[in-house]
Amino acid sequence: MANWFWLAVFAAILYGLHQVFTRLAADRIGDGVGGFIVEAAAAVSILLYLAYLKATQHWNQPITTTGVAWSLLAGVCVGAGTIAFFLLFQRGGPLSAVPMVLAGGAAIMAAVGFVAFREPVTRERVLGIVLSLAGLYLLRK
Repeated sequence: MANWFWLAVFAAILYGLHQVFTRLAADRIGDGVGGFIVEAAAAVSILLYLAYLKATQHWNQPITTTGVAWSLLAGVCVGAGTIAFFLLFQRGGPLSAVPMVLAGGAAIMAAVGFVAFREPVTRERVLGIVLSLAGLYLLRK
């Protein structure tokens, strides 16, 4: 098993819970305020992680201008995506719509991985994309 697999499982659990908590919050807070609180809490969590790395002398955090630029763009996408999820839930969208959205994102990521990053196109990866898109189709109503 690849050495990153369990990190992927852990990330999937955390992102799944993220959407559950966003759904629970959506009817009780404005989309902008809720999104800001979600992202602020995320920033504090990452700041605590950085403090831990520094305190335990495991600091290995290089910074480049290009890395900062890409990170800013990623942050804009995460912030806008968080607001979009709040709006989706506030307008009656079901929690089961989240896998549909994420499956579409997974297909985009895989395609970019194949084309831009020259990641190997394997039968298993293509099947994963097809199954993601099939799930997207099945959850559309």
